[in-house]
Amino acid sequence: MTGTFRFVRSVILIFIIFAVLYAYAMFQGGFTSWFLFYSFLPIFLYLIGLSFYPISKWKIERKMSKHVVATGEGVSVSIRVDRKLPFPIYYCILEELIPETLNRIDTRHAKYQYLEQPNKLYQARSVKKIVFPWFKRHFEVTYDLEQLPRGNHTLPAIRVKTGDIFGLVKKVHIYQVRNEVVVYPVERRVHMVEKMNSYEQGSISSFAMNLKNTNVATGVREYMPGDRFSWIDWKQTAKINHVMTKEFEQEKSTDTLIILDNCYYEGMNLLAYEASIEMSISLMDNIRKQASQVGFLSIGESTVSFPVKHDPAKMEWIRKHLTDVYPSTKYQFPRKLKDEMLKMTNSFYLVIVTTHLSEELRETLQHVRVRGKKLLIIFIQAESRISPMEHSVMLELRNAGIPVCLLTEKELVTDRIEVNAI
Repeated sequence: MTGTFRFVRSVILIFIIFAVLYAYAMFQGGFTSWFLFYSFLPIFLYLIGLSFYPISKWKIERKMSKHVVATGEGVSVSIRVDRKLPFPIYYCILEELIPETLNRIDTRHAKYQYLEQPNKLYQARSVKKIVFPWFKRHFEVTYDLEQLPRGNHTLPAIRVKTGDIFGLVKKVHIYQVRNEVVVYPVERRVHMVEKMNSYEQGSISSFAMNLKNTNVATGVREYMPGDRFSWIDWKQTAKINHVMTKEFEQEKSTDTLIILDNCYYEGMNLLAYEASIEMSISLMDNIRKQASQVGFLSIGESTVSFPVKHDPAKMEWIRKHLTDVYPSTKYQFPRKLKDEMLKMTNSFYLVIVTTHLSEELRETLQHVRVRGKKLLIIFIQAESRISPMEHSVMLELRNAGIPVCLLTEKELVTDRIEVNAI
């Protein structure tokens, strides 16, 4: 129902009631009939005034406590209404037009108990607040948006409803008030049991997680934030009156490239996909903190690559990408992965994060392995949703010497996730 039609209908209804009471008083006569007519007269004037009162002239502002949060967190929202004319308003309903992207709750790692039934996390959010402003020129309401899911969410508008106490006049106006909230994927605690490293002393591979070979000091340098207290060279510090730390023979870590499967397939478990997003950013942060070089490759509708290099801003770029990305139906992951591997000339330790295994992917991975690439497959799926074909592919990959780390709800609900690179 349009605003114009609603206005015309209300005015006609009010005048019909007025005409009926006036006719009753004229033809019936007497104290009672005229008493009813004059008693309704103030109400009639108020209803006419309310019908012509322009609520579209109000000024409405929405403020948010934070505009950038992590997955599972919440924000406080305040809606302030300012109006110039203090016309008496009995009630006012402020309703948020919630976007579809917010119709899902996120309880961080606790949500993975529903990995088998992700639809249980979908919840239509509704925010309606009623106030009784009467003659107030300014009034304000607040509410909380809790357990926000990953993504870039826009609150587009606020619907305002008001009317009289009898329900004869109803006024509705939608204010286009846009506010954005960015919800970054949360970083999980990840423990990598094994990791491929190579040392400068030789070509023997090692799976140790040591960051430095601290047995042999090769020199001294000026202290930098993050250096261990035990590395301080007190003798040199005393000589030059500057804090100096010992410099040790550095372990040379194999460059790691994390590849995320952003392609959609039929029957895809979107909650498992959310877990793949969190695992990707967590692995990036975990490897980076171990003084290793790590890159990132996202394969989906568009292939987004973040090269392997020490760049402080790189993690922020990746975090922004993983905030906005969603699976695409445009390409198939095995074919795109094969194309990307043919372009690659560097010797990377590849960590592939996916929620789906297929025979085509197995053939692609075996082809990549033949080319001398070191691989780790992180397969994320609900235990009951793993098909016999996927079990078969996992077995064949392991028999071919390609390690597959399976993460189900059992592992994902824990505070710390163990990744076995075997």
